[in-house]
Amino acid sequence: LLVKSTSQYIDGMPLLRHMRAVAFVQILLVSGNWILPVPVLCSFKCFTCDNVIDNFNCNRWAEDKWCPQNTQYCLTVHHFTSHGRSLSVTKQCATREECHFVGCHHHRETSHTECVSCCEGMICNVDVPTNHTNAVFAVLHAQRTSGGSRQTISISLLPL
Repeated sequence: LLVKSTSQYIDGMPLLRHMRAVAFVQILLVSGNWILPVPVLCSFKCFTCDNVIDNFNCNRWAEDKWCPQNTQYCLTVHHFTSHGRSLSVTKQCATREECHFVGCHHHRETSHTECVSCCEGMICNVDVPTNHTNAVFAVLHAQRTSGGSRQTISISLLPL
């Protein structure tokens, strides 16, 4: 057993190491960024933001959170002008029911367009919908091939 002055040790831990541990815990408490395990076996993440000016800022500042257990999809709502300039982007975790409104809708009174898309998969909502081609409900399906062990993934676009 080494004996050193109490100024260099706290509870048997070297003072510098103790100070680093305390600082690390304080940073975690202040920032709220806890490192947590996956809460549910089949859990997933979506980019999440609420009425952000454009897709770049949404993805750049999106909270890194696991989606709630009652959700299965990532929803994206994109509002833009007739010239294609983004006005707002909202992204969130969603239920199947919330994904029933995919597609694009032009609002005559404001001359703005709203496009909504949903997708299934880990952080699948990177892009924003801009037209009827990509304002869809995209679902992933894993399939076994005739070889038995290999799996392929196909994407289905569900009409609503």
